Amino acid sequence: MMAAFVTLKDFFKKHKWNYIIGVSWLLFIDLIQLLVPQILRSFTDNLKDGLLDKTGIIKYGFLIILTGLLIGVGRYFWRIYILGTSRELEYYLRKRLFNHLLTLSPNYFNTHKTGDLMAHATNDVNAVRMAVGQGTIMIVDSAFMIILTLIMMVKTTNLKLTAISLFTLPFIIIFVNRFGKIIHKRFRIVQEAFSNLTDVTQESLSGIRVVKSFVQEDLVLENFTKVNEDNLKKNIRLVLVSGTFHPFIHLISSLSFLLIIFYGGKEVILNRISLGDFIAFNSYLGLLVWPMMALGWVINLLQRGAASMERINAILDEEPEIKDSENAIDLKEVKGKIQFKNVSFKYPRSENYALKNIDFTIEPGKSLAIIGKTGSGKTTIVNLLLRLYEIEEGEIYLDDIPIKKLTLKSLRESIGYVPQDNFLFSTTIEENIGFSFEGEMDREKVVYAAKLAEIYDNIISFPNGFDTILGERGVTISGGQKQRTSIARALIKEPAILILDDSLSSVDTETEEKILNNLKNFMNERTTIIISHRISTVKDCDEIIVIDEGEIVERGTHDHLLAQKGIYYELHEKQLLEEKIIND
Repeated sequence: MMAAFVTLKDFFKKHKWNYIIGVSWLLFIDLIQLLVPQILRSFTDNLKDGLLDKTGIIKYGFLIILTGLLIGVGRYFWRIYILGTSRELEYYLRKRLFNHLLTLSPNYFNTHKTGDLMAHATNDVNAVRMAVGQGTIMIVDSAFMIILTLIMMVKTTNLKLTAISLFTLPFIIIFVNRFGKIIHKRFRIVQEAFSNLTDVTQESLSGIRVVKSFVQEDLVLENFTKVNEDNLKKNIRLVLVSGTFHPFIHLISSLSFLLIIFYGGKEVILNRISLGDFIAFNSYLGLLVWPMMALGWVINLLQRGAASMERINAILDEEPEIKDSENAIDLKEVKGKIQFKNVSFKYPRSENYALKNIDFTIEPGKSLAIIGKTGSGKTTIVNLLLRLYEIEEGEIYLDDIPIKKLTLKSLRESIGYVPQDNFLFSTTIEENIGFSFEGEMDREKVVYAAKLAEIYDNIISFPNGFDTILGERGVTISGGQKQRTSIARALIKEPAILILDDSLSSVDTETEEKILNNLKNFMNERTTIIISHRISTVKDCDEIIVIDEGEIVERGTHDHLLAQKGIYYELHEKQLLEEKIIND
């Protein structure tokens, strides 16, 4: 069970003094608590023997108040040092988990649901925090209190009475060991059920507009109800087990008290022990109840924490499929020459080639257009250039260097990419456009990029201009406005390589023409790849390649491809006809 927490050894090493100081305060309180029964013992015996006067009563009252104050101060400090450190662990683990997720390759997120990952970063991290916070307190407190209390019980009365009070302890140990394993197993099932619930909730809310437009609220509610009920049932199964801990231990403690009252009372009557000894012994037995109950709690917490830590470790153990090679080159000045040499590629878990024998070269400052049917492999070419996936057949070069030998940071920083999925964040328009900047943004650069992307006039028409906060995924603006904002985000980087992946599909032809005219000077200085379905978007590129079923079937300039009367020509004629029909 404890092996799961080895992942946190660096954190524990760094914060060891916090735990040492916190545990010291905890032990200090335990020692003070052990003095209370002795004070009661002395007070009872003196009262019985008629040795107490007003001054004596005040003295004992003062001692009780003093011990209470010391216990209060001690509890404050151990909470600060132990529970406070567990909160730091929560921060550390959540940050480490999130940071590791950022290093993983896109394929990992293709096979793992967002809701499940969110559950790891919330519920699982909280369970680990409870295990190393409250769990630490309970382990130390229960172990120390049991040992010292037993010593004081023997010193106060005798070994026989102490042994009788511990008659039920073996049953607690057997019970804890047996049910601890069951709790561990069932808590893992509960966390998986919560992950499923989180995923369904996240997916339903993200797609709420589709749900409403297709009037499928009842179906979505039915699906949510199923996973919610499943989560409830699995939690109840866990509660049925974990909920028996406290009643059982309380019952055992009550039996111990019953035995002590019967046997201890007899000893007092026979004058073998004093009334004060008996009261002190019962007080120590009362102190022993908490550590016994803590055993149940701590096993419960540790099993839950271990189960959650195992789930988190499974993510932390994931190695990125794509990472920097040894002695990777940090390319400072990128000229922009791109070469694909006999590149063939299959997506993970697919038997069919997405690309076959792709071979082309783009010289610095030149433009390449990629056109083809949906699913022909156009976007895959860009994904491979960005090293979002790794190739095994062929080679891709940037400035005559294989991209596998370049650092991912230098490769991707040199590319301004506008993907098909124009994802915008729930923040201001300015921050969305300046997303690639880590420090303070230059408003002039933001405005310049917005003007190039023909989104500036739209932005200044909003009540808050560039400070307008967009909704989730940019839902508060139109599809065309999202595309143009994404284009501005790529242009502000002033990259050596610009990639537009079907980035003008949601804008009208007039706006498209304005954007392309704005980009002419910008593109002259950069290598450009344009992916589109529209002939009007790509006709002025230096070279055009036509992709069909993952292969280059045609290549050349616009006029050359029209003269061939192949796929490109047919697409051109269809689009001319569509424009004629629309205009008529």
